[in-house]
Amino acid sequence: MDEEYDVIVLGTGLKECILSGLLSVDGLKVLHMDRNDYYGGESSSLNLTQLWKRFRGSDTPQENLGAIREYNVDMIPKFILANGTLVQTLIHTDVTKYLNFKAVDGSFVYKKGKIYKVPATDVEALKSPLMGLFEKRRARKFFIYVQDYDEKDPKSHEGLDLSKVTAREIISKYGLEDDTIDFIGHALALHNDDEYLDQPAIDFVMRIKLYAESLARFQGGSPYIYPLYGLGELPQAFARLSAVYGGTYMLNKPECKVEFDSSGKAIGVTSAGETAKCKKVVCDPSYLSDKVKKFGKVARAVCIMSHPIPDTNDAHSVQIILPQKQLGRKSDMYLFCCSYAHNVAPKGKYIAFVSAEAETDNPEEELKPGIELLGPVDEIFYHSYDTYVPTNQQEEDNCFISGTYDATTHFESTVEDVLEMYTKITGKTLDLSVDLSAASAASEN
Repeated sequence: MDEEYDVIVLGTGLKECILSGLLSVDGLKVLHMDRNDYYGGESSSLNLTQLWKRFRGSDTPQENLGAIREYNVDMIPKFILANGTLVQTLIHTDVTKYLNFKAVDGSFVYKKGKIYKVPATDVEALKSPLMGLFEKRRARKFFIYVQDYDEKDPKSHEGLDLSKVTAREIISKYGLEDDTIDFIGHALALHNDDEYLDQPAIDFVMRIKLYAESLARFQGGSPYIYPLYGLGELPQAFARLSAVYGGTYMLNKPECKVEFDSSGKAIGVTSAGETAKCKKVVCDPSYLSDKVKKFGKVARAVCIMSHPIPDTNDAHSVQIILPQKQLGRKSDMYLFCCSYAHNVAPKGKYIAFVSAEAETDNPEEELKPGIELLGPVDEIFYHSYDTYVPTNQQEEDNCFISGTYDATTHFESTVEDVLEMYTKITGKTLDLSVDLSAASAASEN
C-alpha cells in the first residue's frame, strides 16, 4: 500500500465507482478503498437476511417470503432514463457489457387520490383522462412545440428565447391549467419542487424532450430501464472498469483516515497503520464528516408485496410520482416498484419503495399517501437518513466529496453530481457525445 497514487477514492457507492472508472480510463493511477467488506456503500442491494439484519436486528425472515438469496433490495432505489446521462456514461465507458437491462413497464402520476399514466406526447395528451377536452387541445399544442423545439433552429423557437423566458411564462402562453402544469413539471420534467417555474425555460423544455425521447427509445410503457438483479450491479460494473484500466481495489479497510499536510492539502490515506500517498481524495460524506453539512433528510418505506400496485395495468415495474401540491407538501413523493421480472425477488413477489424528502420526524405518517396506493403488504420497513453536501474548498484541500443520494427515483441528479465532480477533479468536461441508438442492442426490451 505504500505507493503514490494520483487519486484515492474512499467508499464504493455508485458515485465513487463511476468516478473511479472514469479517472482510470483517463490514465490516472487510482486506489479505491472501502471500510465495508462489500461493494455499493449506501447504494448497495441487500438479500432478505441482510435486510432483516439491517432493519429488524437479528431475527430471521418469514419462510413465506420465498428464497432469501433471490432478493436484491436496493437501498437507494432509482430507475434509469433510457436516453439520460447515466446511459450515455455507461455507453461512453462500455460498462454496458457487464450489465443487462430491462425496460420498466409504467410511468404514472398521482392526481386527487388516483393514479394516471403520464402522457408524454401530443398523441398521448389527446387520449389522457388527466385532462378535459379543451385542456387536451392546449396540452397537445404545448407538446408539439416541445417536440419540434431545436436549440439550433430559430424557426422552431416561435419567437421565444428560452434562456430568458421563464417556464411559468411559456406555460401561460399555452394557457395550461394548474393540474396539467403539475404533471408536466413533476412527472415529465422531473422537477421535485416548483422553483423551476421562475427559472429560464430551456432546462424545463429539454427535460421534457429527454423524457419523450427516452419513452420512444424502447417503445415500452415508460421512459425508464433498470438492471436485472438490481442497482447493486452498477457500482460493481464501474469497479470492474476501473480494474481493467489499472485501478486497485481494497475492501474491508478499517478506519481509512485522510492525511493532510501543514497547508491543509490531502496527501494520503492511512488504514491499519499503512499510508498510501496521493494528490487528490474522492469520497462520500461519511469519510470526511468535518467537511460537510447536513442538508436535509430522506424518509423511505421498503415494502414486500405479493401483487402489483393496483390501477397500474398489473405492471411488474413502475414509477409513480406524487406532486407536492397534490399532497400539500414542499416537495414530491416517489413510488418505485419492481419484481421478479427484474430478478430482484422470488416469483410472485414485488418490492415497492415510497420515498420523500422528510418534512416531519414521523415517516410512517408522512409516507402514508404513497403507502395507501400499494394495497396489502407482506412486510414493511421504515427508515430515514440525513443528507449532506460538501462545504470544503476543493482547490485548497484537494478533497472531492459527493453529496448524499436524494429521494428521487431516477438518476439524473446523481449523474449531474458525478459529472460536476469529474470536471473539478480533472479540469475538463466529459464528452458524452455518443450514438445512443448503437447501444439499444445492449438493452433487453
